[in-house]
Amino acid sequence: MATTYIAADLGGTQIRTGRFDHNLNLLQRENTLTRANDGLAPTLERLMTYIDKVMPSDRRDAAGIGISSPGPLNPKTGVIIAPPNLPGWHDVPLADIISAEFGLPVFVGNDANVAALAEASKGAAQGHRHVVYITISTGIGSGVICDGRLLTGRGGLAAELGHMPILVGDECVSSVELEAAGPAIARRARQAIAAGRQTTITELVGGELAHVDAQVVGAAAAAGDALAIELLAYAGRIIGLAIVAALHLFNPEIVVLGGGVTKTGALLFDPMRATVKQHVLDESYLDGLRIESAALGGDVALVGAAALAATDGGNMDISALDKLF
Repeated sequence: MATTYIAADLGGTQIRTGRFDHNLNLLQRENTLTRANDGLAPTLERLMTYIDKVMPSDRRDAAGIGISSPGPLNPKTGVIIAPPNLPGWHDVPLADIISAEFGLPVFVGNDANVAALAEASKGAAQGHRHVVYITISTGIGSGVICDGRLLTGRGGLAAELGHMPILVGDECVSSVELEAAGPAIARRARQAIAAGRQTTITELVGGELAHVDAQVVGAAAAAGDALAIELLAYAGRIIGLAIVAALHLFNPEIVVLGGGVTKTGALLFDPMRATVKQHVLDESYLDGLRIESAALGGDVALVGAAALAATDGGNMDISALDKLF
């Protein structure tokens, strides 16, 4: 009987693969640079090489392969549509290609959806059946677990909280991601500096405003810089409104927040929590609600890919993970 799962994280920077046991414990890990600019064929070959590195000597010991990939993609067909950080990957039937190579079932998932499955299976949301996961980094992605199952929608494109439109000012339609992701925080910092605001952010980048990023803003905020604190508070309020929308739509037990921007801690979380409390429709949405930082860190994509394989692409109830073997 097959007792292991193979996981792959196809990222714009790195390809990582792992072999997991039936309890989703990591047994082996391998990684290499993606070198995505080499194009489709060489990148695909590297992915298959590194999957093979973690494959058990007897492939019958592997129950399936899960792959975390940037979107857009269709998890129902396993087709990668057109990720911006994977040049040349247009309508690539990745699941079929990998399945033909290894003779195993293959499941492909959007990286944020896969991360939600990971946190619900082995991370901060373990033991919960109604989960919203939001990652705040270069972009803002999300995944939703509804009553123990991954929510993907008709074509696998559901749960994109980062792309919810919001009205900024009188006429400008923006989105949660365009207002609160790392590049948005950096953009607003540069705009404020160009308008004459005094801030230690300028000193931290040696006057080179092109080097301003969310990490620099976070460092300045931690040191007490007023502008940096304002920028993180604004992002926190935007994320808070996204959480309010998620509470009203999905009524989760727990909201898990991951991604590099969340490392700013209370400077982001405090205004976010205050916004949630201020704008939620009714306090009943907050009864027993937990808002937590993600627990799995850099392992989230691999754990999620293994969980994707173990739950038949997220179609099985996550409670089935305790009953497979």
